[in-house]
Amino acid sequence: MSEGDTLLYLDGVTVSFDGFKALNALSLTLEEGEMRAMVGPNGAGKTTMMDVITGKTRPDSGKVVFGKDTDLTRLDEPAIASLGIGRKFQKPTVFEPHTVWDNLLLALAGDRGARFTLFARETPEEKRRIESILETTRLTDQRKRRSADLSHGQKQWLEIGMLLAQEPKLLLVDEPVAGMTDAETEQTAVLLREINKTRSVVVVEHDMAFVRALGVKVTVLHEGSVLSEGSLDFVSEDPKVIEVYLGR
Repeated sequence: MSEGDTLLYLDGVTVSFDGFKALNALSLTLEEGEMRAMVGPNGAGKTTMMDVITGKTRPDSGKVVFGKDTDLTRLDEPAIASLGIGRKFQKPTVFEPHTVWDNLLLALAGDRGARFTLFARETPEEKRRIESILETTRLTDQRKRRSADLSHGQKQWLEIGMLLAQEPKLLLVDEPVAGMTDAETEQTAVLLREINKTRSVVVVEHDMAFVRALGVKVTVLHEGSVLSEGSLDFVSEDPKVIEVYLGR
């Protein structure tokens, strides 16, 4: 594989909190255009890994390289976000008093400065982009609804849409289907596969049926390191994974 194919590269990343190693010499590679599912028991290091990639936590040692040669460990959170790394947390944070449309308008990339208010007319280009995001997130019919009135699943989709508005190259998504109905879970798998056609995605998830629906390579973390990697069937049959998950 040529180096140009690698979008994100973690090498020997270690993070300690009061002597506890949240990440222990973690190394992994994500290719351009790939979607990867990250699984593992609580405390395996999944959230800390996302914190390191987004600049929220600085590692004690190791390298985190994005694109050709950008060392993320030297940058702060806003600088990393502006490179095109977007993160969706488990709990949706949308502007509840505003409509779905206005949430997306507020999220569009670009410095609007103080002149921008919700009363500003969106440009034809902004309109086109919002329409496209509504279609991707299956929220076209909800455009005029207040975000507060959406279902839990629809709020999650809106927040994913707000991230898409910022044109990220890499999307980090934390447990997107927690609390969703089966139908919403199914829709979310379709939505993420759709997004993955144009950008790379890392999904942290506990729901194995959902991971199976994504149909992507799976990385199993345990005690801050990669325990196993491969298709869901491969890692499910790995004796080390069975011991960690079932041997308790």
